[in-house]
Amino acid sequence: MDFFRLFHGIALRYGFEHFCVLQVAAEMEASNFSSKLVLHDLPAGLAEAYDKQHRFSESDIYRSLRRSVIPTVWRARDQHIAGDDAEHHLLAQLGFDLAIVVPLQATSGARYAVVFLGGDGDIARQQHVELCYEANCVFDYFHRVVLSVRRGMGLTPRETEILRWISYGKTASEIALIVSVSEHTVNSHTATILKKLDVVNRTQMVAKAIREQIIL
Repeated sequence: MDFFRLFHGIALRYGFEHFCVLQVAAEMEASNFSSKLVLHDLPAGLAEAYDKQHRFSESDIYRSLRRSVIPTVWRARDQHIAGDDAEHHLLAQLGFDLAIVVPLQATSGARYAVVFLGGDGDIARQQHVELCYEANCVFDYFHRVVLSVRRGMGLTPRETEILRWISYGKTASEIALIVSVSEHTVNSHTATILKKLDVVNRTQMVAKAIREQIIL
């Protein structure tokens, strides 16, 4: 399934030029724009250029995503009315005049958003509703087919369970008692997890698991 073309087709159908699927970070987690892009058709280098000058985690749209799950329309011309510092206006910084932001939540609890970006037009209420519905449908399939597989990083349910207990600060002997296996088995699972996540120690393992939302 070509999800790039599906999302891009929705964007064009409703008069937008580009789309991006974003992962919404945990509260207070510093984020840059390029690292949160899951799938997009933005101009080459735009996200990286943005990150060199601005902090995505402080932008108006991203702060709104952390506070609300209601789909919203953003217009560059309205941002001057808001009174916020210009340095936080994501639309102006990216060079677009209109955005539709559709917050989404996966069955795992992980939060995402699909953002459609365009020129100086507008969108009618009915079109807004239809666009949000289509974006939700495509994202649901995209998550089940792509993101949920990627998110697990190939870990088995038992490996994920042990990883979660490690993130709680439990030792190998404590985990062995909790999950009713030998300490040797826990250590063997831990070594496999380290290899699958491509990290060298337990600290890096937990940090990457949280960052990739393998554990929440």
